[in-house]
Amino acid sequence: MNAPTRIDIPRFATIEKAIGALKPVEPVYCLHPQKFKIAAQRFLEGFPGDAMYAVKANPVPQVLDLVYAAGIRHFDTASLGEVELVRSRFDDVHCHFMAPVRLPGHAKAAFEKYGVVDYVVDCDYELDKLIAETKQPQKLRVFVRLATQLGGALLELSSKFGTTPEEGARLLKRVKEAGAAPCITFHVGSQCLSPFSYAQAIEITRRTVALAGLDIAALDIGGGFPGPYTNNDVPPYHWYFDTIREALATLERPGLPILCEPGRALIAEGLSLITQVVLRKGDRLFLNDGTYGSFDELTLPGWNADYPNRVFTVDAKGRALPLPGEIKPVRVYGPTCDTLDVLPRPQMLPDGIGPGDFIVFDMIGAYSAAVRTTFNGFYPDNWVQIGN
Repeated sequence: MNAPTRIDIPRFATIEKAIGALKPVEPVYCLHPQKFKIAAQRFLEGFPGDAMYAVKANPVPQVLDLVYAAGIRHFDTASLGEVELVRSRFDDVHCHFMAPVRLPGHAKAAFEKYGVVDYVVDCDYELDKLIAETKQPQKLRVFVRLATQLGGALLELSSKFGTTPEEGARLLKRVKEAGAAPCITFHVGSQCLSPFSYAQAIEITRRTVALAGLDIAALDIGGGFPGPYTNNDVPPYHWYFDTIREALATLERPGLPILCEPGRALIAEGLSLITQVVLRKGDRLFLNDGTYGSFDELTLPGWNADYPNRVFTVDAKGRALPLPGEIKPVRVYGPTCDTLDVLPRPQMLPDGIGPGDFIVFDMIGAYSAAVRTTFNGFYPDNWVQIGN
């Protein structure tokens, strides 16, 4: 495999330096390599198993490269496209196809072309399709996904996927009878603020294993590890790892391979976004980015987290300086002509902010670049690196 093309992007010592040099009229994503390293080390040193990066959280090649450089070698790829993207950049990584529903032929291609052996099912149809496409079940680890509607996360992820312990036990038996290695997975929900949710989900796993009357070959505890956003009381990560470790002991399976699927927790802090104020009307601001661009996640039902922000103005010498002033709530709109293009909660900003000033939104690495659109002709795609 040829080495992937590395993307050369401008580098600056600080965000202030980037603003002063570029004075950008379009949004700019700022990568922080050191923050990627710190986030990866949390999992590489603290989690009792292998951490897979959930590619869906941010599939941009620049981000993938920094996740890889930070030491992550397992990737949660939920589509054939994500498998192809990751394997086109890295030879020495493991892709895991962790989506319970796959398009026809995609498991076959992932297995035969890329050697992917980990798959997820939560129903008979997908299990039958998987076995029929790969034709070599003895080489597969098949993870039965359990529903874990536990209420500890801002976004639940069990109403669409996952099954009951009783059905899960039956599927595990079918997996074993087919010749594949039976495994279990679950997802407690995105931005999970309760470490105890993982203990509850592992108890559901224990019950399912007991009902099946067999030993599982691996357990994937999913994602959900939170980002430290404004308005959210996020426990320390070691609380999650300690709780998970204690709960795993109840399975009485020392040496059981354990995986997890952090997306947000590996990349949220590694990306900031420079935006510019285009217009001010009273207590309303218009930015060059909005909910059709980098801010879509803020509009999700039940989502109350916000990105921390910093405000800068450029002086006569071209230097970016913090904008002083009393902090007040301001309604913030995006650049499109849609009235729905507005951040759902007022932002706390200096009262003197106006056109030409810059707002930096930190911790915006997850589900920003991943879900941006080209609506109305706007598409944020400028990148810089901050620091080494």
